[in-house]
Amino acid sequence: MTPSRPYLIRAIYEWLTENGLTPYMMVNAGFEGVEVPDQFIDDGKIVLNIAPEAIRGMEMSNQVVTFEASFSGIVYTIYVPVMAVQAIYAYENGRGMVFDEEEDDGGETTPPEGSTPTSTSGNKAHLKIIK
Repeated sequence: MTPSRPYLIRAIYEWLTENGLTPYMMVNAGFEGVEVPDQFIDDGKIVLNIAPEAIRGMEMSNQVVTFEASFSGIVYTIYVPVMAVQAIYAYENGRGMVFDEEEDDGGETTPPEGSTPTSTSGNKAHLKIIK
């Protein structure tokens, strides 16, 4: 199964911009392949204003988010593998999504605490909520 993270990033970006909010993206700057201006990295992370009026040429694929942005008057090409995106949220109210570093590798996930997998026909797990 393909990872959901790129789809969620695009959906939240669209939702925020359609509602007139300023989308910000927090990135793990130490993730392999990330290209951002080093002088703006703080504690291994960088927070980017990705509002349409703040950037140019944004492309969001299933592998990467890339665009041009100006930092202190200098234009940089930003390159962020989607798995390096730690959060996308609105500047104004913080609404958005935070991603778990180890989730969404396209593999199986662990059932939520308080649920027990039970067998069903077809050998697929079925979650049962226990109250």
